Amino acid sequence: MSIYEQGLAPAPVNHVALSPLSFIERTASIYPERLAVIHGAISRNWRETYRRCRRLASALAGRGIGQGDTVAVMLPNIPAMLEAHFAVPMIGAVLNTLNVRLDAEAIAFMLQHGEAKALIADREFFDVIHAAVGMLGRPILVIDVDDPEYGEGRAVSDLDYEALLAEGDPEFAWQWPADEWQAISLNYTSGTTGNPKGVVYHHRGAYLNALGNQMTWAMGHHPVYLWTLPMFHCNGWCYPWTITALAGTHVFLRRVDPQKILTLIREHRVTHLCGAPIVLNALVNMPAAAKAAIDHPVHAMVAGAAPPAKVIGAVEEMGIQVTHVYGLTEVYGPVTVCAWHEEWDALSLDERARIKARQGVRYPTLEGVMVGDPKTLEPVPRDGETLGEIFMRGNTVMKGYLKNPSATEEAFAGGWFHTGDLAVCHPDGYVEIKDRLKDIIISGGENISTIEVEGVLYRHPAVLEAAVVARPDDKWGETPCAFVTLKQDHQQIADSEIVAFCREHLAHFKIPRTVVFADLPKTSTGKIQKYVLRDWAKAL
Repeated sequence: MSIYEQGLAPAPVNHVALSPLSFIERTASIYPERLAVIHGAISRNWRETYRRCRRLASALAGRGIGQGDTVAVMLPNIPAMLEAHFAVPMIGAVLNTLNVRLDAEAIAFMLQHGEAKALIADREFFDVIHAAVGMLGRPILVIDVDDPEYGEGRAVSDLDYEALLAEGDPEFAWQWPADEWQAISLNYTSGTTGNPKGVVYHHRGAYLNALGNQMTWAMGHHPVYLWTLPMFHCNGWCYPWTITALAGTHVFLRRVDPQKILTLIREHRVTHLCGAPIVLNALVNMPAAAKAAIDHPVHAMVAGAAPPAKVIGAVEEMGIQVTHVYGLTEVYGPVTVCAWHEEWDALSLDERARIKARQGVRYPTLEGVMVGDPKTLEPVPRDGETLGEIFMRGNTVMKGYLKNPSATEEAFAGGWFHTGDLAVCHPDGYVEIKDRLKDIIISGGENISTIEVEGVLYRHPAVLEAAVVARPDDKWGETPCAFVTLKQDHQQIADSEIVAFCREHLAHFKIPRTVVFADLPKTSTGKIQKYVLRDWAKAL
């Protein structure tokens, strides 16, 4: 035994479980009067926000929700969503943020698979929630959120959110997690086969990635953060916890509206926002007078396909500095960043855009990123040409997939998390994605499983064969493009009929934007050659 270990065991005085719950307690105690929340006419300081979180935690506990239970939320970017990010883990429960764009069948699967005991839902989603809950075949506590910024829809239950909060104690003595490995949230990711997988986050990872956001972006004290990124995506990339830790201000936005974004930036002096490239593209295409409203520095973090040089240039002219990041649901959102070097400022716009297209280097809070051979797990040469798969390891990798040990084992094979993304590593160590091992389409920041769309297409009585690939799109980054071979007796069907059929069975963003009737190219063994179809889609 080392002399440094003798009698120096960890104890409560020097070893405390890491948890982002500490952030709100600290911020509320130091900056109680500072503005925490802006949502339309609603403004609350950090004292009020902390008390509301404790009320919600207390009320849920009073309703029988506790350690290890799942609380699902179907909410847009509104204050209740932020409150749930703290209140639910305050009672040892696990927060399951549901993608508000999914259909009832997908939502029902998630509620059932995650064994949700409670569901907090906005009135906008009454139809989907009503149908999904009806599919469960078991009771679930449903809480209705009536957002004054919406003012429409039907109540999803008789239990009102504000009434529930009134049941709770604003001084509720919430419990610190006994173990930082304890689950804090559950996020479902689009898979390439069958049902989505449930990704489990722990308190330690959430804490560290929240700090990684600040370290990477150098946000400083009291940022004013505009919620253009859906908070249901990877828990808003951990920014509910990051902005709270920095005693910043959360400015909420129910849905992406470029004019509203510009208005809020001007009115509230927004300093930071995140999102997919489509958000920046929408701002660029606004009238010049509207864009001129930005008269102070604004920083935008973008994930997914990097914006083209033209968009980056136009965005920078507006006074918005772009930072490109990369990550996955399995690693708490972004964990690599195209870390910038001052000497690159002197380069041309095209050169800067080319560099910014790289996924970059690891966050300080991620222990390892490697581009390696998928079979040997040996690193590929740093030549910017040799393809390999991106592998990750560290404290901000998920606990695993809920109730899916085989998928977890496969994802963690060899001691690395297998991302499924093909990339090259440049001589300076910067990673750049070139393709995907799996056929996930990322459209407007949303993951779309090609196999799921193909499964629907094959259900159409006229379809003999179908294959779906990504087609580049200036607005959405990429959209689903369906190649279909028709049966001999259905040769007269129109592409609009295929699209209409998909609309009946898929969420709107998953519907193919393009349908091409053709004989599908195949290998000698009969496997569809998707790389050929991708080339066809690009040429359309």
